[in-house]
Amino acid sequence: MEFTLTTRPLPEIDAPALAILAFSSLPPSPDFAGGVPKEMSDSGEFTAKPNETALIHLPQGLKARRLLLAGCGEQEKFTPAVMRQTGGVIARALQARSIQQAAVRLEDGVDAAMLRALVEGLITGGFEPDLYKTEKKNGGKLLERVELSVPAITPELEAAVETARITGEAQNWTRALVNEPGNVLTPRALAERARSMAEECGLACEILDEPRMRQLGFNTLLGVAQGSAEPPVLIVVRYTPAQPASQDHLALVGKGVTFDTGGISIKPSDGMEKMKYDMAGAAAVLGAMRALARLRPPVAVTAFAPCVENMPGPKAQRPGDIVKTFQGKTVEVLNTDAEGRLILADALTWAAREGCTHLVDAATLTGAIAVALGNLYAGAFSNDAAWQQRLLGAAARAGERIWPLPMDAEYRELLKSPFADLANIGGRWGGSISAAKFLEEFVEGKPWVHLDIASVAWLEENKPWMAKGPTGFPVRALVELALDWQQPSA
Repeated sequence: MEFTLTTRPLPEIDAPALAILAFSSLPPSPDFAGGVPKEMSDSGEFTAKPNETALIHLPQGLKARRLLLAGCGEQEKFTPAVMRQTGGVIARALQARSIQQAAVRLEDGVDAAMLRALVEGLITGGFEPDLYKTEKKNGGKLLERVELSVPAITPELEAAVETARITGEAQNWTRALVNEPGNVLTPRALAERARSMAEECGLACEILDEPRMRQLGFNTLLGVAQGSAEPPVLIVVRYTPAQPASQDHLALVGKGVTFDTGGISIKPSDGMEKMKYDMAGAAAVLGAMRALARLRPPVAVTAFAPCVENMPGPKAQRPGDIVKTFQGKTVEVLNTDAEGRLILADALTWAAREGCTHLVDAATLTGAIAVALGNLYAGAFSNDAAWQQRLLGAAARAGERIWPLPMDAEYRELLKSPFADLANIGGRWGGSISAAKFLEEFVEGKPWVHLDIASVAWLEENKPWMAKGPTGFPVRALVELALDWQQPSA
């Protein structure tokens, strides 16, 4: 999607469609657009509540052929999060009418944060998950060019548009990866996508294959993969800043189960087709790297994406098997459907031993997180309160909702095994927390945050601002975390 900043006043904007923000607490003027918006407001046809739209054809006094009123609710409650959602609503409302070129007029008071949110919303709202449909929605006509009309163009606004464009495109790139079916996006195919992205963006990329991981002793990762005909990989993508602000090194670790049947502990068939999204964490960290290569934060960042298929083949891992991790601890595998923590265990230890000073992992790890938080928030779990707060602050600025959960030492008791150092599940209660406590065993004491994104990485139904399917969470939060790297090492 292309964006152009202009200062053209409302009556002078000549475009197939012009969108403006409408607020329920600010009734339209009776003189605007021939009084039609005022009449619609008075009759209750358009009340300007959030996500509501109204389209006026050939509006009087304007050069634009259509006027789209985008409801934003009360002006006093208008935040960047509402603006981002509104941007998505505008994009989808225009695309539904096969409009490919439009303008959005913003009045006094727009700042860089608001403009960035709008552009991100327009880009993510324009994404359609219909790659494999022979007949595309709206004939495949997507919103391609948007004029952003503002009272005055400043360097801050120009930078906001460029940052938003890069971040929004990275989020959509992530969504496209997650949307791929398991027969297309195998672990090796995902590795090739990562390699191509890294070459395009000037990043270093290393792919650890099965023999190399066996040599290193990544036994828990290899144990998950052994039931599949598809060999596993560990994708490593590195960004090195020209002028680092410190010796800090940020690791982004993402779970990459390209399809998850549950293995021998097989999942119910209902909904299993969605398990192609079990690599959403890997896609997100790779998407974040795509953005960071262009935005160039002052901190070294390396992404680690352990990628496997979890299948019930003749060589599949069995419940009751005991495996030795790369770190050296032994794990009793009580449930082969708790596989994400097994592949992350080896990857987290590898990241810590590769010299990374701060760790974040993103994983569609547990269904329990949706029970706890619904589908609005991801869960955060950490061994370091200050590091967790930095991530939560970045997520808040990026408009991604993350809620911290407890990590008391007593939860470690749930993972006790009479036969190994720990079990890979901790029972029914506190399932997301016991999963996080399992991962904590393998971070080598480094400041670490685990993001359980199982509740937010997939949208179950179409929304006015976003299509059903992958969301690209938490690309924006990870990008914001790296961009705002100012504090020294803990």
